[in-house]
Amino acid sequence: MYGSIKIRGARENNLKNVSLDIPKRKITVFTGVSGSGKSSLVFGTIAAESQRLINETYPAFVQQFMPHYGQPDADELENISAAIIVDQQRLGGNSRSTVATVTDAAQMLRVIFSRSAEPKLGAPGLYSYNDPRGMCPDCEGIGQVAAMDMSAVVDESKSLNQGALLPKDFAVDSWWWEIFNNSGLFDMDKPISKYSAEERENLFNLDDGRKIKVGKIGLTYEGVVSKLKKGLGSKDPENLQPHVRAEYDRIFTRATCPACGGARLNTAALGSKVNGKSIAECSAMQVSDLAPFVRSIEAPSIKPMIAALAARLENLVTIGLGYLSLDRESSTLSGGESQRVKMVRHLGSSLTDITYVFDEPSVGLHPHDVAPLAGLMQQLRDKGNTVLIVEHKPDMIAIADHVVDMGPFAGSKGGEIVYEGDFDGLLKSGTLTGNHMKKHQPIKADGRKARGQLKIANAKTNNLRDVSVSIPEGVLTVVTGVAGAGKSSLIQGSLPAAYPDTVIIDQNLNRGSSRSNTATYTGILDTVRKTFAKANGVDAALFSANSKGACPDCKGLGVTYTDLAHMDPVASVCETCEGKRFTEEVLQHKLRGKAISDVYEMSVSEATEFFTEPAIAKILRGLDDVGLGYLTLGQPLSTLSGGERQRLKLAAELGKSGNIYVLDEPTTGLHMNDVDTLIGLFDRLVDAGSTVIVIEHNLDVISRADWVIDLGPGAGNDGGSVVFEGTPTGLRGAKGSLTGAALAARG
Repeated sequence: MYGSIKIRGARENNLKNVSLDIPKRKITVFTGVSGSGKSSLVFGTIAAESQRLINETYPAFVQQFMPHYGQPDADELENISAAIIVDQQRLGGNSRSTVATVTDAAQMLRVIFSRSAEPKLGAPGLYSYNDPRGMCPDCEGIGQVAAMDMSAVVDESKSLNQGALLPKDFAVDSWWWEIFNNSGLFDMDKPISKYSAEERENLFNLDDGRKIKVGKIGLTYEGVVSKLKKGLGSKDPENLQPHVRAEYDRIFTRATCPACGGARLNTAALGSKVNGKSIAECSAMQVSDLAPFVRSIEAPSIKPMIAALAARLENLVTIGLGYLSLDRESSTLSGGESQRVKMVRHLGSSLTDITYVFDEPSVGLHPHDVAPLAGLMQQLRDKGNTVLIVEHKPDMIAIADHVVDMGPFAGSKGGEIVYEGDFDGLLKSGTLTGNHMKKHQPIKADGRKARGQLKIANAKTNNLRDVSVSIPEGVLTVVTGVAGAGKSSLIQGSLPAAYPDTVIIDQNLNRGSSRSNTATYTGILDTVRKTFAKANGVDAALFSANSKGACPDCKGLGVTYTDLAHMDPVASVCETCEGKRFTEEVLQHKLRGKAISDVYEMSVSEATEFFTEPAIAKILRGLDDVGLGYLTLGQPLSTLSGGERQRLKLAAELGKSGNIYVLDEPTTGLHMNDVDTLIGLFDRLVDAGSTVIVIEHNLDVISRADWVIDLGPGAGNDGGSVVFEGTPTGLRGAKGSLTGAALAARG
């Protein structure tokens, strides 16, 4: 009735001439194993073409400030509407960026206070910690101040000549040390502990502008503490280079600002209240508590603003984020939380005939919270929009009006449509997805026996309520509960403090330079180069894309960049090496019939069959085991998802024993078939003698645990307690457990 998005001959990444029609104003869910081509089709083809066409409607002057998109590799793309992409890219930002600012709730709340608070201050900016008129003057709206650890600044048992000053800028014979040496204020051989009060004041705090001659140069004297506070201590630590950040962290700690108590605002703003609460107190409230408070405000002149803010807060609650507070820094949100926060901005929009594109919106959600999220997807559709969702969870796939199942497998063995049609047809399709929709892991009846206990006592981090638990050693423990129940606070916040040898395998990964890829991260490239060198009797440096063998035109990148003045540079395959990165001379040297450029293009699975060298084969098998067989060895780290990064880390741990491993939602981005493989890996780690603790919502993973710790009963202020400890069998019947209810509901 409303037409379809028409795609013909799509070939982005691993897509194999894919053609299909996607119905408009319907919900279409794209599923399939990791690496099957879902994202290439949805994001790399449909969304990319929509954004490219929209950007081309702007004048060239405006386009220079916008991102630029290449034309997707496809024969035909028609009937595409404007796309809004709501992905899992973490919001990031500095300490001034909060849930309130990214949802626009901050500005709405300030308007309400400027019109109805007593005593009245006037403009909304007077209630903003980002505005000089409203911010606390001591911390400048940050809520924290840099406090100095003097034990990291001075060793009082030593003299200045012995290196008593510990920061590297004050080392013996440095410029600053020479200033002290030439000042005439100190006995350079006397230990600092024996300095008089006046000498200590001069060394640490003197800052009167006096000049000290060092050689032929006159330099301004400044005490150690004064110098550090004005220099390193005034910097935003989030923006420092790693080596400078290490120095900052050694010397400074962040302490709550004593002037504002961490509220960020000045005295006037904190004293202006609505119904007895300041704007800082409102921002610190849990969103689920703030929504009814806002509704209760009686101010007829701004009634529409009150209703709009309350509706936005209620949407946050509906979407499973009611446990957040508006003053929560956006950089602390997970990828799933970030995506749902972005989603809230669009739920109240009056726009129609928009294409909304979601990347696994259920990530990080407990099964209990998936149904409300599905309802919001249906709301967007019912307003006249097209909703495209990349998903793995059966409950989200079930709401689809149309399903596109990609496969049959990953990488070069994927890139095809293996099923297209309605949800009922998927169940009978015989594809990997169809077969797994009704297939569940059996609940483990006879769990492993613990060889000891890891004890966490009286944990109070964030919302935890004096929690004490014993985690069995040598088994698989799953920690579960709704989002915001306190899982990460308990395990990642408390366990490493008690057991410092704990290995955290999370989704963060140093992306490195543009040359960082699967092979460089795993360390196999050095061995590969040496193997090529030995086989050909030449220097190993020839096989490095950063060294002797690199193509001189593209410097080993395989692409060249063309400067288009005010527009973004355009990347093109290097004409000299045809994207192979190396000189023609290097490509003549072969290993079992393959050139080094061929190795970069190999998938992990293909490389596993090719390399017989033990040091290389072992690492490749680990990558294949964690479900990353579809990655190519030359794939840049910057292109990996959070789940892929985590599994890359996990692969490095296979074969080790005796460690305590903590994994935070490792099923993120995994197809149900891949989850089965992951469970097998957990069993391997445990059987090798390790203790594995998994923070997870996935019911299949919970079913195969030896021990379960369920937190809740709700989120935020309603969570932070242990609801259940025991076996999965016991959890299924546990009273008051939302996880137990979900486990029981699926039979």
